[in-house]
Amino acid sequence: MNSTSTLRHPRVRFAPSPTGFLHVGSARTFIFNWLYARHNGGTMILRLDDTDVERNTDASVQSIFEGLKWLNLGWDEEYKQSERGALHRQMAEAILQKGLAYRDFTPAHTGDSEKSGAQGTWLFNPGMRELSREESDRRAAAGEPFALRFRVPRGAGQAVRFNDGVYGEQAKQADDIEDFALLRSDGNPTYHLASCADDADLAISHIIRGQDHLNNTFKHVLIFEAAGFKPPQFAHLPLLVAPDGTKLSKRRHGPVVSVTTYRDAGFLPQAFINFLCLLGWSPKNDREQMSRDELVQVFSLEGINRANAVVNFKDVGTTTAATPDDIFDPKALWLNAETIRTLPIDDLCSRLLPIVRGAGFTMTPAKMLQITPLVRERIRLLREVLTVADFFFVDQLAPYDPAELVPQKGDAAMARRALERAKEVLSTTEFKHDPLDHSLRAAAQELGIKAGQMFQPIRVAVCGRKNAPPLFETLEVLGKETTLARIDQALPKLA
Repeated sequence: MNSTSTLRHPRVRFAPSPTGFLHVGSARTFIFNWLYARHNGGTMILRLDDTDVERNTDASVQSIFEGLKWLNLGWDEEYKQSERGALHRQMAEAILQKGLAYRDFTPAHTGDSEKSGAQGTWLFNPGMRELSREESDRRAAAGEPFALRFRVPRGAGQAVRFNDGVYGEQAKQADDIEDFALLRSDGNPTYHLASCADDADLAISHIIRGQDHLNNTFKHVLIFEAAGFKPPQFAHLPLLVAPDGTKLSKRRHGPVVSVTTYRDAGFLPQAFINFLCLLGWSPKNDREQMSRDELVQVFSLEGINRANAVVNFKDVGTTTAATPDDIFDPKALWLNAETIRTLPIDDLCSRLLPIVRGAGFTMTPAKMLQITPLVRERIRLLREVLTVADFFFVDQLAPYDPAELVPQKGDAAMARRALERAKEVLSTTEFKHDPLDHSLRAAAQELGIKAGQMFQPIRVAVCGRKNAPPLFETLEVLGKETTLARIDQALPKLA
């Protein structure tokens, strides 16, 4: 195993367990580790902590890698914990040989221990802890199954201490820490042992992980020191919680806690990263919208808050009727919309085209390139192009209320005159912005109505709604044939 004492640059790791989807909190942990490594010229390591064989699933592995690849940050080294079992057992044996661990042949603890912790928790079984080494070796050699437990020091007011990069000095009385297992009775390593063995071997210098792991760190400090390694520097991140203060979970809060939900809804990776960074971290520049390079430049552990970070959303179920405003934090939607507006048209077009085609519409790259500037200011999520610009993709408009054809301070007769005159004018007008603008304004003047009263019936006739992109650009994209056909279809609605 390597030592972390001679490192010149930080080595950090993200170590997910493949027992579920990629949680937004886990994604934030990955991002903070990545930013710390890049800011300090260090190394980012991805290690799949897959030793929990009973709970690991291939679907979880796929979800984790799909989510991480979508973030598009990358990593420098990659490992699977399940392939490093010999290393884990090597550390366990070294700790046993030092007398800092013991074999526990008890099949299962019943709570009859002579000692218990502050809350009445099990600490150790004296009969096993005090078993002679000779007797322990004899029973192990005879094939009797055992768990290997760490011999936590007892008495004399001993405390385990470490300095946390976020929460400061931490201490816990050793008498309140149970003799935790290093190896299970089947010989497989526990999370505590495998994690520490790998962190030591990979020369991890900084462990940046969720605050829910803080209590585990006292055990990990004991393992590192017993194995002869200087513990890495620890920094625990505040938890992500729902508006009611409960920890985010899929069972309680639905798909809002899964990274792939944001991807599938049409978030941009950069906007999602930006949003997660603002949950529990305050940049010194007091800015909210930042590029990836800007985040790398300003990131520091000192900016991480101690208070849990609230993800604001309304819907806490899995109902399909929920809207983006129910499911997603308003700041996430705002950041995504702002990021969309900064994308070059070609880039945004390349992202929208697969969504439109995936919905079953026939769309050429050239036509999508025409549509993209018209919707860029109107969508917050990439998938909203399907509702904001649907009239560009269909041959027949969805049914709409004929009353919307009637302009403000007008009536059905005015709307009919406007559409009939528009049909005459447009049949001989070049479908370019300036000729369309000039011809339709002149037509409104001929009819003695305001330009807006001329434009609204046309807009509703060709788009099926009042709220649509600028009229002349829309007509230019739709083309003369489609525009005239839709006006023909609208006129009978005003009979």
